[in-house]
Amino acid sequence: MMEKSLKIVVLAKQVPDTRNVGKDAMKADGTVNRAALPAIFNPEDLNALELALVLKDMAAGSEVTVLTMGPPRAADILRDSMYRGADSGILLTDRKFAGSDTLATSYALSRALAKINPDVIVAGRQAIDGDTAQVGPQVAEKLNIPQVTYAEEIINLTDSSITIKRRLEHGFEVVESPFPLVVTVNASAPNCRSQHAKRVMKYKHAKTPSELQALNSDYITTASGNKDYLKIQEWSVADVDANDVELGLVGSPTKVKTIENVVFQAKDSKKLSSSDADINELMVELISSHTLG
Repeated sequence: MMEKSLKIVVLAKQVPDTRNVGKDAMKADGTVNRAALPAIFNPEDLNALELALVLKDMAAGSEVTVLTMGPPRAADILRDSMYRGADSGILLTDRKFAGSDTLATSYALSRALAKINPDVIVAGRQAIDGDTAQVGPQVAEKLNIPQVTYAEEIINLTDSSITIKRRLEHGFEVVESPFPLVVTVNASAPNCRSQHAKRVMKYKHAKTPSELQALNSDYITTASGNKDYLKIQEWSVADVDANDVELGLVGSPTKVKTIENVVFQAKDSKKLSSSDADINELMVELISSHTLG
Protein backbone atom coordinates (compact mmCIF):
# COMPACT_ATOMS: atom_id res chain seq x y z
CA MET A 1 0.00 0.00 0.00
CA MET A 2 1.25 3.46 -0.94
CA GLU A 3 1.96 5.51 2.18
CA LYS A 4 4.30 8.14 0.75
CA SER A 5 2.88 11.39 -0.61
CA LEU A 6 4.44 12.62 -3.84
CA LYS A 7 5.57 16.03 -5.01
CA ILE A 8 4.56 16.00 -8.68
CA VAL A 9 5.46 18.62 -11.28
CA VAL A 10 3.86 18.77 -14.72
CA LEU A 11 5.80 20.50 -17.49
CA ALA A 12 3.24 22.21 -19.71
CA LYS A 13 3.51 24.56 -22.64
CA GLN A 14 1.23 27.12 -24.21
CA VAL A 15 1.69 26.64 -27.95
CA PRO A 16 0.53 28.38 -31.11
CA ASP A 17 -2.33 26.53 -32.77
CA THR A 18 -0.47 25.06 -35.73
CA ARG A 19 -3.78 24.16 -37.37
CA ASN A 20 -4.01 27.85 -38.32
CA VAL A 21 -0.54 28.51 -39.73
CA GLY A 22 -0.41 31.40 -42.21
CA LYS A 23 2.18 33.49 -44.01
CA ASP A 24 2.88 35.55 -40.87
CA ALA A 25 3.56 32.52 -38.68
CA MET A 26 7.35 32.92 -38.71
CA LYS A 27 9.62 35.87 -37.97
CA ALA A 28 12.66 36.81 -40.05
CA ASP A 29 15.01 35.24 -37.47
CA GLY A 30 13.34 31.83 -37.88
CA THR A 31 11.39 31.87 -34.61
CA VAL A 32 7.63 31.40 -34.34
CA ASN A 33 5.58 34.58 -34.46
CA ARG A 34 3.39 33.56 -31.54
CA ALA A 35 1.42 36.79 -31.59
CA ALA A 36 0.03 35.87 -35.03
CA LEU A 37 -1.45 32.54 -33.90
CA PRO A 38 -4.07 31.55 -31.32
CA ALA A 39 -2.49 30.13 -28.14
CA ILE A 40 -3.66 26.77 -26.80
CA PHE A 41 -2.69 24.19 -24.17
CA ASN A 42 -0.27 21.74 -25.81
CA PRO A 43 -2.42 18.61 -26.38
CA GLU A 44 -0.02 15.95 -25.05
CA ASP A 45 0.68 18.07 -21.96
CA LEU A 46 -3.00 17.62 -21.13
CA ASN A 47 -2.44 13.84 -21.27
CA ALA A 48 0.50 14.39 -18.92
CA LEU A 49 -1.64 16.42 -16.53
CA GLU A 50 -4.18 13.61 -16.38
CA LEU A 51 -1.49 11.06 -15.56
CA ALA A 52 -0.21 13.37 -12.80
CA LEU A 53 -3.71 13.72 -11.38
CA VAL A 54 -4.10 9.93 -11.41
CA LEU A 55 -0.84 9.72 -9.46
CA LYS A 56 -2.22 12.25 -6.99
CA ASP A 57 -5.37 10.14 -6.55
CA MET A 58 -3.26 7.02 -5.93
CA ALA A 59 -0.96 8.61 -3.35
CA ALA A 60 -2.91 10.42 -0.63
CA GLY A 61 -1.56 13.82 0.31
CA SER A 62 0.28 14.32 -2.98
CA GLU A 63 0.39 17.71 -4.68
CA VAL A 64 0.51 18.60 -8.36
CA THR A 65 2.29 21.77 -9.48
CA VAL A 66 2.27 22.83 -13.13
CA LEU A 67 5.39 24.57 -14.41
CA THR A 68 5.41 26.47 -17.68
CA MET A 69 7.95 28.70 -19.38
CA GLY A 70 6.68 31.54 -21.51
CA PRO A 71 5.36 35.09 -21.66
CA PRO A 72 2.86 36.39 -19.06
CA ARG A 73 -0.12 35.16 -21.08
CA ALA A 74 1.06 31.56 -20.51
CA ALA A 75 -0.51 31.85 -17.05
CA ASP A 76 -3.78 30.94 -18.82
CA ILE A 77 -2.78 27.27 -18.96
CA LEU A 78 -1.82 27.33 -15.29
CA ARG A 79 -5.34 28.44 -14.38
CA ASP A 80 -6.75 25.82 -16.76
CA SER A 81 -4.65 23.19 -14.96
CA MET A 82 -6.00 24.30 -11.57
CA TYR A 83 -9.54 24.10 -12.91
CA ARG A 84 -8.84 20.45 -13.79
CA GLY A 85 -7.25 19.42 -10.49
CA ALA A 86 -3.72 20.85 -10.14
CA ASP A 87 -2.89 22.46 -6.78
CA SER A 88 -0.65 25.31 -7.95
CA GLY A 89 1.25 26.79 -10.87
CA ILE A 90 4.61 28.41 -11.53
CA LEU A 91 5.31 30.68 -14.48
CA LEU A 92 8.95 30.78 -15.56
CA THR A 93 9.16 34.06 -17.44
CA ASP A 94 11.91 36.46 -18.39
CA ARG A 95 12.93 38.26 -21.59
CA LYS A 96 16.19 36.32 -21.42
CA PHE A 97 14.26 33.09 -22.14
CA ALA A 98 12.95 34.40 -25.48
CA GLY A 99 13.95 32.39 -28.55
CA SER A 100 15.08 29.32 -26.59
CA ASP A 101 15.39 26.08 -28.53
CA THR A 102 14.97 22.69 -26.83
CA LEU A 103 18.46 22.77 -25.31
CA ALA A 104 18.02 26.20 -23.72
CA THR A 105 14.44 25.39 -22.69
CA SER A 106 15.42 22.15 -20.96
CA TYR A 107 18.26 23.96 -19.19
CA ALA A 108 15.90 26.66 -17.84
CA LEU A 109 13.32 24.07 -16.76
CA SER A 110 15.98 21.92 -15.10
CA ARG A 111 17.14 24.91 -13.05
CA ALA A 112 13.56 25.52 -11.86
CA LEU A 113 13.04 21.82 -11.14
CA ALA A 114 16.24 21.65 -9.10
CA LYS A 115 14.71 24.37 -6.92
CA ILE A 116 11.41 22.49 -6.54
CA ASN A 117 13.02 19.04 -6.06
CA PRO A 118 9.98 16.92 -7.05
CA ASP A 119 9.56 13.15 -6.84
CA VAL A 120 7.98 12.86 -10.28
CA ILE A 121 8.23 15.15 -13.30
CA VAL A 122 5.58 14.54 -15.95
CA ALA A 123 5.50 16.08 -19.44
CA GLY A 124 3.83 15.51 -22.77
CA ARG A 125 5.86 13.53 -25.30
CA GLN A 126 6.25 16.57 -27.54
CA ALA A 127 4.83 20.00 -28.35
CA ILE A 128 2.93 20.61 -31.58
CA ASP A 129 4.99 23.71 -32.42
CA GLY A 130 8.21 21.70 -32.70
CA ASP A 131 7.48 17.95 -32.67
CA THR A 132 11.00 17.22 -31.40
CA ALA A 133 10.18 15.18 -28.26
CA GLN A 134 13.51 16.40 -26.87
CA VAL A 135 12.71 18.58 -23.85
CA GLY A 136 11.57 15.84 -21.46
CA PRO A 137 14.57 13.56 -22.06
CA GLN A 138 16.97 16.53 -21.95
CA VAL A 139 15.55 17.61 -18.58
CA ALA A 140 16.11 14.08 -17.24
CA GLU A 141 19.71 14.10 -18.49
CA LYS A 142 20.43 17.51 -16.97
CA LEU A 143 19.00 16.40 -13.61
CA ASN A 144 20.75 13.02 -13.92
CA ILE A 145 17.62 11.03 -13.06
CA PRO A 146 15.83 8.10 -14.80
CA GLN A 147 13.29 8.70 -17.53
CA VAL A 148 10.35 6.72 -18.88
CA THR A 149 9.13 7.83 -22.30
CA TYR A 150 5.91 7.13 -24.24
CA ALA A 151 4.05 6.46 -21.00
CA GLU A 152 0.45 5.42 -21.34
CA GLU A 153 -0.70 4.07 -17.97
CA ILE A 154 0.43 3.68 -14.36
CA ILE A 155 0.39 0.00 -13.47
CA ASN A 156 1.61 0.10 -9.88
CA LEU A 157 2.91 2.52 -7.27
CA THR A 158 4.94 1.86 -4.14
CA ASP A 159 6.80 4.08 -1.69
CA SER A 160 10.03 3.52 -3.62
CA SER A 161 9.07 2.94 -7.25
CA ILE A 162 6.52 3.37 -10.03
CA THR A 163 5.57 0.82 -12.70
CA ILE A 164 4.49 2.26 -16.05
CA LYS A 165 3.10 0.88 -19.31
CA ARG A 166 4.89 2.34 -22.37
CA ARG A 167 3.33 2.48 -25.82
CA LEU A 168 5.67 1.20 -28.55
CA GLU A 169 5.32 1.06 -32.33
CA HIS A 170 4.24 -2.56 -32.39
CA GLY A 171 2.95 -3.13 -28.87
CA PHE A 172 3.83 -2.05 -25.36
CA GLU A 173 6.22 -2.78 -22.50
CA VAL A 174 6.01 -2.44 -18.73
CA VAL A 175 8.93 -0.84 -16.88
CA GLU A 176 9.67 -0.03 -13.24
CA SER A 177 11.65 3.00 -12.08
CA PRO A 178 12.69 4.45 -8.72
CA PHE A 179 12.01 8.03 -7.67
CA PRO A 180 12.79 10.70 -8.71
CA LEU A 181 12.16 10.33 -12.44
CA VAL A 182 10.89 12.08 -15.57
CA VAL A 183 7.87 10.61 -17.38
CA THR A 184 6.87 11.73 -20.87
CA VAL A 185 3.32 10.85 -21.81
CA ASN A 186 2.05 9.60 -25.15
CA ALA A 187 -1.05 10.90 -26.94
CA SER A 188 -2.59 7.43 -26.58
CA ALA A 189 -2.82 7.94 -22.80
CA PRO A 190 -6.23 8.90 -21.35
CA ASN A 191 -7.50 12.39 -22.13
CA CYS A 192 -7.43 14.94 -19.35
CA ARG A 193 -10.47 15.31 -17.16
CA SER A 194 -12.69 18.33 -17.76
CA GLN A 195 -12.62 21.55 -15.80
CA HIS A 196 -14.60 21.28 -12.57
CA ALA A 197 -17.14 24.03 -11.95
CA LYS A 198 -16.26 24.39 -8.25
CA ARG A 199 -12.56 24.63 -9.08
CA VAL A 200 -13.23 27.24 -11.74
CA MET A 201 -15.05 29.36 -9.16
CA LYS A 202 -12.20 28.83 -6.68
CA TYR A 203 -9.28 29.63 -8.99
CA LYS A 204 -10.71 32.02 -11.60
CA HIS A 205 -9.11 35.01 -9.84
CA ALA A 206 -5.67 33.38 -9.52
CA LYS A 207 -3.08 35.78 -10.96
CA THR A 208 0.65 36.22 -11.42
CA PRO A 209 2.36 39.40 -10.20
CA SER A 210 2.69 40.54 -13.83
CA GLU A 211 -1.04 40.15 -14.40
CA LEU A 212 -1.82 42.10 -11.23
CA GLN A 213 0.52 44.87 -12.34
CA ALA A 214 -1.22 45.00 -15.73
CA LEU A 215 -4.53 45.40 -13.90
CA ASN A 216 -3.00 48.24 -11.85
CA SER A 217 -3.50 46.11 -8.75
CA ASP A 218 -1.24 46.29 -5.73
CA TYR A 219 0.86 43.21 -6.44
CA ILE A 220 2.37 43.09 -2.98
CA THR A 221 -0.88 43.11 -0.99
CA THR A 222 -3.09 41.61 -3.66
CA ALA A 223 -6.84 41.48 -3.88
CA SER A 224 -6.54 37.80 -3.00
CA GLY A 225 -5.74 38.80 0.57
CA ASN A 226 -4.51 35.82 2.56
CA LYS A 227 -5.66 33.32 -0.08
CA ASP A 228 -2.25 32.00 -1.11
CA TYR A 229 -3.81 29.56 -3.56
CA LEU A 230 -4.76 32.55 -5.74
CA LYS A 231 -1.15 33.68 -6.06
CA ILE A 232 0.54 32.11 -9.07
CA GLN A 233 4.29 32.17 -8.57
CA GLU A 234 6.43 33.88 -11.19
CA TRP A 235 10.14 33.06 -11.47
CA SER A 236 12.81 34.88 -13.45
CA VAL A 237 16.32 33.87 -14.51
CA ALA A 238 17.66 35.15 -11.19
CA ASP A 239 15.10 33.13 -9.21
CA VAL A 240 16.37 29.84 -10.65
CA ASP A 241 20.05 30.83 -10.62
CA ALA A 242 20.48 30.22 -14.36
CA ASN A 243 23.45 31.16 -16.52
CA ASP A 244 22.48 33.80 -19.11
CA VAL A 245 24.73 32.35 -21.83
CA GLU A 246 22.77 29.10 -21.81
CA LEU A 247 19.41 30.82 -22.36
CA GLY A 248 17.45 32.33 -25.23
CA LEU A 249 18.89 32.74 -28.72
CA VAL A 250 22.43 32.95 -27.33
CA GLY A 251 22.14 29.53 -25.72
CA SER A 252 20.29 27.93 -28.64
CA PRO A 253 22.48 26.15 -31.21
CA THR A 254 19.44 25.18 -33.30
CA LYS A 255 18.82 27.67 -36.11
CA VAL A 256 15.99 27.60 -38.65
CA LYS A 257 17.46 27.74 -42.18
CA THR A 258 14.36 28.24 -44.30
CA ILE A 259 10.59 28.39 -43.82
CA GLU A 260 8.17 27.17 -46.44
CA ASN A 261 4.38 27.17 -46.41
CA VAL A 262 2.98 23.98 -47.89
CA VAL A 263 -0.60 24.17 -49.10
CA PHE A 264 -2.36 20.97 -50.09
CA GLN A 265 -4.81 21.42 -52.93
CA ALA A 266 -7.33 19.00 -54.29
CA LYS A 267 -6.61 17.70 -57.79
CA ASP A 268 -9.04 16.63 -60.45
CA SER A 269 -11.02 13.56 -59.56
CA LYS A 270 -11.51 10.53 -61.76
CA LYS A 271 -14.63 8.44 -61.90
CA LEU A 272 -14.22 4.71 -62.33
CA SER A 273 -16.64 1.97 -63.11
CA SER A 274 -16.44 -1.44 -61.52
CA SER A 275 -15.04 -2.98 -64.69
CA ASP A 276 -11.75 -4.86 -64.61
CA ALA A 277 -10.34 -2.60 -67.32
CA ASP A 278 -10.88 0.59 -65.31
CA ILE A 279 -9.40 -0.93 -62.16
CA ASN A 280 -6.39 -2.21 -64.12
CA GLU A 281 -5.86 1.23 -65.70
CA LEU A 282 -5.92 2.87 -62.25
CA MET A 283 -3.37 0.41 -60.87
CA VAL A 284 -1.02 1.00 -63.82
CA GLU A 285 -1.32 4.78 -63.30
CA LEU A 286 -0.61 4.56 -59.56
CA ILE A 287 2.42 2.31 -60.09
CA SER A 288 3.86 4.45 -62.88
CA SER A 289 3.55 7.57 -60.69
CA HIS A 290 5.21 5.67 -57.80
CA THR A 291 2.15 6.24 -55.61
CA LEU A 292 2.23 2.46 -55.21
CA GLY A 293 5.25 0.22 -55.40
